[in-house]
Amino acid sequence: MPSSSTAVSAPGKVLLAGGYLVLDRQYTGLVFGLSARINVVAQEIRTIQGVQLSEIVVESPQFLEAQWRYGYHLAPEDGGIKLTQLQVGSNEINANPFVEITLAYALTYILSTADLKPSHAFAPVRLTVLADNAYYSQPHSSSPTPSADGRFAKFPVKLRDAHKTGLGSSAALVTALTAALLAHYLPRTAFDPASDAGHRALHNLAQAAHCAAQGKVGSGFDVAAAVYGSCAYRRFSPAVLAGLPDVGAPGFAPALAACVDSPASWDTEVDKTAKMPPGVALRMCDVDCGSQTVGMVKQVLRWRDAEPAASRALWDELQARNEELGAALGDNNADERKIVTAVGRVRALVRRMGDASGVPIEPPSQSALLDALRDGVDGVLEGVVPGAGGFDALALLVRDDEATEARVRDFLARWSRKHDGSVRLLDVKGEMEGVRTEGLELYDGWLS
Repeated sequence: MPSSSTAVSAPGKVLLAGGYLVLDRQYTGLVFGLSARINVVAQEIRTIQGVQLSEIVVESPQFLEAQWRYGYHLAPEDGGIKLTQLQVGSNEINANPFVEITLAYALTYILSTADLKPSHAFAPVRLTVLADNAYYSQPHSSSPTPSADGRFAKFPVKLRDAHKTGLGSSAALVTALTAALLAHYLPRTAFDPASDAGHRALHNLAQAAHCAAQGKVGSGFDVAAAVYGSCAYRRFSPAVLAGLPDVGAPGFAPALAACVDSPASWDTEVDKTAKMPPGVALRMCDVDCGSQTVGMVKQVLRWRDAEPAASRALWDELQARNEELGAALGDNNADERKIVTAVGRVRALVRRMGDASGVPIEPPSQSALLDALRDGVDGVLEGVVPGAGGFDALALLVRDDEATEARVRDFLARWSRKHDGSVRLLDVKGEMEGVRTEGLELYDGWLS
């Protein structure tokens, strides 16, 4: 029997070191979870006696017209659960592939795992999605709707028009949605989100759904961070998902169950030794200028193919420096100078890769801002342009105290005015924990 209400959250991510390298299984990425979380609350939709509904409702009440309703049916020939999006009032149907594909994958897996008929497995459910404020730039947001701690702002725009800050919202959404459905419909003996077995099943299922929704097999570091939290991550082989049929195609259901439940085929490596030393915090800055990440990745990979020997030598050296940075951060007794030196060496090699490939991984404008913060703000140790690089974000390593935070905010305000731009410190820190269950009191005022 499904539980009446289930709340789950999954963190965002920042790839502190290992951009581009993380695409290749020979290398690893140093990824940190963030305190900004995507929250999903699953609530049973109660009906009057004798009335049956085959409906799933997903809503994001922070945004305008952000509701998706689906009917579902069992596809023939073991095709799993197929969804049909339903019209909401007079609004046009607005597809959301990340939601729809995640629902289809999760419900199909639940059906296979529980060995139940659809009519027995799925009482109607309402899934409420709430994103911590740091996921979106808020120049036009209204005052936050009252809640336990003001974590969730009300935005006067449609979801597709909101400006993301690049913290990994799609991976956190897919992971939290998947975990909420599994925890809602399956007994704790079949899925425990706090157990190692629960983490493995959730990771594998969320990776498969996220890749299907994206239309490509990515490295998966963002989903890994959403499930496991901060870690050194080595990607899975893309062949793991090769041959998985489309939703509704013959054989999809058993193929998905076999894929998720086959630990031997998943060669992902997640090393949970990644951490921050005492007194040091990872902080994120939103730079209001976007980058075309897909185009940047393609160009770097073209350079790698064109210059295999030089690119391999650089990547091997960068991998070693990334590991040195991980070790410096993982040392409880590390002094600040070691961290500064380690980050500086990583940045130098990243700039070399950018110059060689013709890609602005650490653009001059970002270099100037990082150097100014490091050299001019007491308490800022160093920083990087995270992930694939570009113009839209910074990750800073700072002393974890209010005085340093105040100095950083003041500096960024002055820098923004001087350079006619917008750079702000987000209300988010690095944290170690991945997916977790939550208490419903966190969402007072938001649930129907």
